[in-house]
Amino acid sequence: MSSVDQVIEQLQALSRPDQLEGMARYGMTVEKRLGVSIPHLRKLAKGIGVDHGLALALWETGIAEARIVAAMVDVPEEVTEAQMEDWVAGLDSWDVCDQLCMNLFDKTPLAWRKVREWSEREEEFVKRAAYALLACLAWHDKGATDEQFTALIPLIVREATDGRNYVKKAVSWALRHIGKRNARLNEIALEAARQLQGMDDKTARWIGTDAVRDLTSDATRKRLAKQGA
Repeated sequence: MSSVDQVIEQLQALSRPDQLEGMARYGMTVEKRLGVSIPHLRKLAKGIGVDHGLALALWETGIAEARIVAAMVDVPEEVTEAQMEDWVAGLDSWDVCDQLCMNLFDKTPLAWRKVREWSEREEEFVKRAAYALLACLAWHDKGATDEQFTALIPLIVREATDGRNYVKKAVSWALRHIGKRNARLNEIALEAARQLQGMDDKTARWIGTDAVRDLTSDATRKRLAKQGA
């Protein structure tokens, strides 16, 4: 069993301060960051295994990489609603947000409810978390029905006018991933995307155009055709 101090020591050994400038250019918050790559973090987390208590302690360090590892080693079934609310409120970088959603939050029993709740919040990274979480559910939740996703399309349309960069990109991500699940959802997502293209709002039009481009691409068409074969 690893301790917080042991994990931080390993992270410090992997640190690449020379990478921070490049990370900042990609919009990552570099305060309290060591410069460790995601592949190294995955390898470290795999060596640790699952540990809910350690995950809680790692998150409390405030170090970006420690928080990503926390998301990778936590136990979804042991995550409480209070923990989800505390963690999402502490987000200050898009990459930590996305790693948290794709490695942990989308596997928790509360994931679907939190998409709805967080989409109504005004904090930029909380709202991003709502749509990043929806994108990850579309990507990972193989048991979800088409109806579960179509019921959330109105949330995408509603927030498509939020011009904040990290929100609009997550809204687009969610719509595009829903449209890649199967041919039926592709049609529904494309209809929503074209609706956004016709709106009198530049952010909505950007999201709509981004989604149409991706959902009508050769790569997406081939993927959907393979599913139907």
